[in-house]
Amino acid sequence: MEHTEGFLKLVEEARRRIHEISVEQTRERLQADEGARLIDVREDREWEAGHAAGAEHLGKGVIERDIERLIPDKSTELILYCGGGYRSALAAETLQRMGYYDVSSMAGGWKAWQEAGAPVEGDQG
Repeated sequence: MEHTEGFLKLVEEARRRIHEISVEQTRERLQADEGARLIDVREDREWEAGHAAGAEHLGKGVIERDIERLIPDKSTELILYCGGGYRSALAAETLQRMGYYDVSSMAGGWKAWQEAGAPVEGDQG
């Protein structure tokens, strides 16, 4: 997808204020079994087509509304991903503003996850 200049500027500004981690680091954090949660912020149709194994779905359109009910402990480690790492960067910045302090965006998103051969679930799994 071709992103607009304004959107890319917004994402770049967010990236200066958030933490990004690689697919490899994400997998290490999840395998450490220390309570890290992998959150897919893509749209419903994207989630249904396939997603990272073990991920939870909380789309960017509703994450601010629903996160405190799903994950009330603001110290929980949250790793967000989307299709390419743009929407998850924006969502990570928002969650930080809501008081979640251990939030990361997975660089490269779903595309990088698949390219790494990481486990998937759903139609593409």
